Amino acid sequence: MRRVRAAVAGANGYAGMTLVNLLELHPGVELAQLTSRSFAGRPYQSVFPLLERKGEFLAAPEPEQVDVIFSCLPHNVGAGLAAEWLTRGVRVIDLSADFRLKDANQYPRWYGQDHPSPGVLAQAVFGLPELHAAELPQARLIAVPGCYSTASILALAPAVKAGLAGPDVVVDAKSGVSGAGRSVGLGTHFSEVSDSVHAYAVSGHRHLAELTQELCSLAPAKPPQLTFVPHLIPMVRGILTTCYFDLMSPRDELEKVYFDFYAGQPFTQVLREPAATKLAAHTNRCLINVSQQGPKAVVTAAIDNLLKGAAGQAVECFNLAFAFERGEGLRLAAQWP
Repeated sequence: MRRVRAAVAGANGYAGMTLVNLLELHPGVELAQLTSRSFAGRPYQSVFPLLERKGEFLAAPEPEQVDVIFSCLPHNVGAGLAAEWLTRGVRVIDLSADFRLKDANQYPRWYGQDHPSPGVLAQAVFGLPELHAAELPQARLIAVPGCYSTASILALAPAVKAGLAGPDVVVDAKSGVSGAGRSVGLGTHFSEVSDSVHAYAVSGHRHLAELTQELCSLAPAKPPQLTFVPHLIPMVRGILTTCYFDLMSPRDELEKVYFDFYAGQPFTQVLREPAATKLAAHTNRCLINVSQQGPKAVVTAAIDNLLKGAAGQAVECFNLAFAFERGEGLRLAAQWP
């Protein structure tokens, strides 16, 4: 098997650490560079105590030395760098939000500043393989979706595309604390989140923009009106989205649409019963259930926010982009209970 030389920029965060662990075991990857602005010059073991690979973190990737750069840099940090990397001939798989939205005018609203490289947005492919697998092999720039948007889009796409979802859709989403990243903050302090659940960004979470963009592209004539409310729950990893909309057909017909839509998909599975987040934890799976309560459809989706919601999906996109089998490096056993 040929080996692709890869760099991971921002390898010291949760998504970066998870990605390094996956790529280290991928038979088609030579993990050539790990970078960290805060750990530059320090040994890998300062972040990865169990990683057998020897070496020190670089301050920044050296694009001429690699074939692909996985960027796990914070939002609004990697966009300008990625544009430069692309001009130097390397492919980029970006795990931040910098290239997910096609309209540059959306970035000031959701991310508080103008996009630093708006001319690059047209090159980006939204890295959700269930919807965009055909575009990924030719992509030079891949924008891996957010964790909430991944679970929510997958939960709703079959119904929206088939015209079987009512015009008003409500998404109630809950995430573990690792979704906020590794940086220290009051909002993820143990004393603040333990034994408590709370809603946040009630007036509009930034992942709503991705969710709206993708679902409207599936039903441009009748785009759904979305209400999205995220919640933080006191667990380390996992996302559960519960989606409500008017049932426009018998439940059996709606369920069949979901089974048909995801037939042959290696990582998205429709189950007969709702899944707990623990069933998807430490895997790249999205587990979906279609149910009904009175006139409302109730669709749930469970994922691991660090895998299918971030690093695992990045590897899935990498496999499609570089002509590997889609599940290479991602055959991870569920850890139940």
